[in-house]
Amino acid sequence: MSDLAYLVIREGGKWSDVFRLVPGQAVTIGRAPTSQIVLKDERCSRNHVEVFFGSGQWILRDLDSRNGTLVGTLKVVGDQALNAGDIIRIGRSQLIFVHTLADAFSDSSAIIRTPSAIRDTGAMIGDSEEFSVLKEEFGPTTITHRRGQTRFLEPGPVEETGISKIGRAAAKLCRLAFELAKCPDVASVAELALEGLVQGTQSDAGAVMLLPKDYNGPVVADALEAVGSRSSSSQRYHRLPPSLAETVLREGEAVLARNVLGDSSIGSRDSRGEIHTTSVICAPIRRGGKILGLIHLYSTDPTRVPDPDDLEFTLAVADTVAVATENLKRREALAENLTQVKTENVQLRERLGVQSEIVGKSRVIMAVAEEIARAASSNATVLIRGESGVGKELVARGIHYSSPRRDNVFVCLNCAALAAELLASELFGHERGAFTGATERKIGKFEAAHRGTIMLDEIGEMSPGLQAKFLRVLEGHPFERVGGSKPITVDVRVIAATNRDLEKAVVEGIFRRDLYFRLRVLEIMVPALRKRPEDVPILADYFLKKFNAETGRKIAGFTDQAREKLGTYLWPGNVRELKNVIERAVVLCREQRIDENDLLLTKLATAGDTAESEAAAEEFLPASLADIERRYILATLNHAGWNKSRTATILGIERSTLDRKIRRYQLEEKHV
Repeated sequence: MSDLAYLVIREGGKWSDVFRLVPGQAVTIGRAPTSQIVLKDERCSRNHVEVFFGSGQWILRDLDSRNGTLVGTLKVVGDQALNAGDIIRIGRSQLIFVHTLADAFSDSSAIIRTPSAIRDTGAMIGDSEEFSVLKEEFGPTTITHRRGQTRFLEPGPVEETGISKIGRAAAKLCRLAFELAKCPDVASVAELALEGLVQGTQSDAGAVMLLPKDYNGPVVADALEAVGSRSSSSQRYHRLPPSLAETVLREGEAVLARNVLGDSSIGSRDSRGEIHTTSVICAPIRRGGKILGLIHLYSTDPTRVPDPDDLEFTLAVADTVAVATENLKRREALAENLTQVKTENVQLRERLGVQSEIVGKSRVIMAVAEEIARAASSNATVLIRGESGVGKELVARGIHYSSPRRDNVFVCLNCAALAAELLASELFGHERGAFTGATERKIGKFEAAHRGTIMLDEIGEMSPGLQAKFLRVLEGHPFERVGGSKPITVDVRVIAATNRDLEKAVVEGIFRRDLYFRLRVLEIMVPALRKRPEDVPILADYFLKKFNAETGRKIAGFTDQAREKLGTYLWPGNVRELKNVIERAVVLCREQRIDENDLLLTKLATAGDTAESEAAAEEFLPASLADIERRYILATLNHAGWNKSRTATILGIERSTLDRKIRRYQLEEKHV
């Protein structure tokens, strides 16, 4: 008799593992992890039997097991000699004793084997007789089946009832696919898929694990995130072993494995603290050759043992989940793109509602046009200053559409129109659930203006806390959405506008000094309308033509009295007020020409008026023109903080002319 022998375990109709018997070494079989052959069978004792070589033959000895041992149909009492082909029955497990593997593997084509199992068990078998064993320290975990593609999505043979088993599974998959297509998010997809899997397979727990969105690293088990889990037993779900996950991720095949212990002890525990599980299914979620995640299923109920058909069904569900997941990603991307398109459409509609170019021929407005051209050629931050209604946004649009960024989006946001919290959300966006009412992710104005230009009107109204974050973005640092943690970097040109005295705000401590200097790289001062009276009739004719076209009226023009009234009015509301006055006149005018009575003008003082000038208007004090000019130039210099360029712009004279008048009148700046 040959002393070369093997014990082969048979589970679920398939041979699952091989153990070589070596003379001189006793082999213990039992449920305890210290046994050489570990059987995960609740009817198996911790130390059930042992096999050893003695007197020229292999002998099986029962170790006073609780439920006994059978060889064939005979119960073992004491020692039992083993013969080739004897089947050892321990609980629901079977082991066959053979001297050659050919005697055991008549159906070897149904067994999947890998070289590591042979090395781990010590069986000296070639590559054609190899098994996959995982976590040997917990017992022989064995992959019994693999599957690259599911046959449940292919036609199958028809049974006597007229409906094939594959057909029934395909019907379940069809219904599940319809339901998955309705899911609003990935968590719902995972929950619905697990519900269908628990109902359609012999499993009672599982999870759907996916790689994070926009993940570009290696596809490893540690990168997987559970988006949904389920357990119908009293035990919570436990994550699958990394070794099994790595096998599936590496080979891209679904596997059915026996005797698996998870990282947190997959399975249920008995009163002794022992863990019991039947089988584990792990299927890749893949799309277009790319693995997106895994579906993990297992059973802790001895009456529910997953089989190869369950493996097939799980793989089919995994492919369906992959389609649903990809569709959700596309839907989310389309939603974000749609939001951006809507924003751009709003910008376009707003753009159609204003002039396409600056209107006017005065010297000061031509100087502004030259400054726009110079600013457009660079990428520097621009600060536009001027009273409300002078057309600061129009200047910003002129800079954008004259710059290399003209083909990209122009975004405008009024900082004074929103509270500080909402302004942060508008600027930088927010994640879903970041605050009450944040029902979906929203990209901010900075993201929407990527590679374009963003104009922040009324920058002086921005809160100090938001100024600090805004300054970091200006310095090129990445930012995060409200409620998010992912850094975002954008390429945006910033144009700021204000009608406030920022220098005074800096002195008062309500505007950051460093932000002031960062914004004031280039500065454009837009003159008030009263500083360019020669442009008033040009603008009036422009708006008359515009509103004639919009309303269908055919008003010929203005009477002489109306033009005189337009020319002498100081326009405290600047161009915006002129536009509104002309629009009202066009709508209400009953004659062929607009008369002075059709012009509704206010008695409000202009922004440049002071109490001193009002007092002077009430009480006349005779003075020479030179004295009046001297006092006015000095007042303007003090108002502008002795900024000569700004003063010259306000006065409507050249800088060199202002220098001559300062020397002529011997004007000096008084330091307090």
